[in-house]
Amino acid sequence: MAGPTALPLPGPGFEARKSKILEQLAVPDAEYSDASPKGTVDVGIRPLLAKVNATTGFVTTSSCAGRVSVFVEGRKTATAQQQAESGADDDDAGAEDNVDGPLGMVQPASTQTVAGLGGKGGGGTWLYVSHDPHPLVGQGVVVDWVKELGISAGQGDYASLLDTTGGSGDGSGSDSERRLIHFKFEPMILHVLTASHAHAQLLLRCALHAGFRESGAVSLLSSSTEPAMPIVAVRSMGLSFESLLGYAEEDGRRRRLTVSPGYLDMLMAIGHERFAENAKRIRRFEAAFEEATRAPGPRRNADGEEWEDAAARRERMRAEGLRRKAARQAEGKAEERQADINLTDTMME
Repeated sequence: MAGPTALPLPGPGFEARKSKILEQLAVPDAEYSDASPKGTVDVGIRPLLAKVNATTGFVTTSSCAGRVSVFVEGRKTATAQQQAESGADDDDAGAEDNVDGPLGMVQPASTQTVAGLGGKGGGGTWLYVSHDPHPLVGQGVVVDWVKELGISAGQGDYASLLDTTGGSGDGSGSDSERRLIHFKFEPMILHVLTASHAHAQLLLRCALHAGFRESGAVSLLSSSTEPAMPIVAVRSMGLSFESLLGYAEEDGRRRRLTVSPGYLDMLMAIGHERFAENAKRIRRFEAAFEEATRAPGPRRNADGEEWEDAAARRERMRAEGLRRKAARQAEGKAEERQADINLTDTMME
């Protein structure tokens, strides 16, 4: 990873936007709310956000430290009334919806008429969301994941929820009326508004170096009134994974599972491993960003000493030569005085 890079000074437009965003982030936790299921900035990512926001030319607009979630997808079709109110069905919100931050970049799920291809929106329900590894994973204890993940909702134990037909059900409802239950792990995603192309390129280098391979930037073109202020998305889709656990009937209340308890154990174990790798990449990104934006120190030569140009070296060597000459002259005078003293003592004897 390269060392500190000289960056242009941010323009007034960027500084105004950054000031407004930081003002929103400074709201006390009790009063702060955003579009994420949790409604607040993740604790685990706050040190990184503080470091980015304290650096000239950068400000975070939304973030998620990484999470495991279980949710019932939304409606697959809209009612005639909903279609009339919305004008059209909504498209897929994608994998980056509901990230934490004052400038949430995607419409909240509760306001979308129809679920997208990924299941989000359309009145879907979050059953479980955690931004940290579950403390019971890997501890050698038996965990009732149906209850821990909020799947049962008072409907009974695993046996009463299991669909032994392999998902075909009892034939009383069509597939289009069912809402699938998703298990999903998503790694860190961070959106950063940057002051210039140079700032965006620096951030992308840090992200790629840390393993966030799918990072990219948008808003690269300048407007007629101000220069471009790219938004960089730091992300790594390679750590993401998703699985289906079962389905809910059309009303979303009655849930059925199509996987075994052992399968739930395996999913939580994989999520635990992904959390650990995600944390490593966040630390690498934070270290790379700190190194790339650190104020440059004095230039060093091959021996690790402070570098100096030819003129400075000549002046230093001249000064050292004069000091050595003065020291020799002083030493010679001292020897002459000592010789005179010795001669005087001899004559007196």
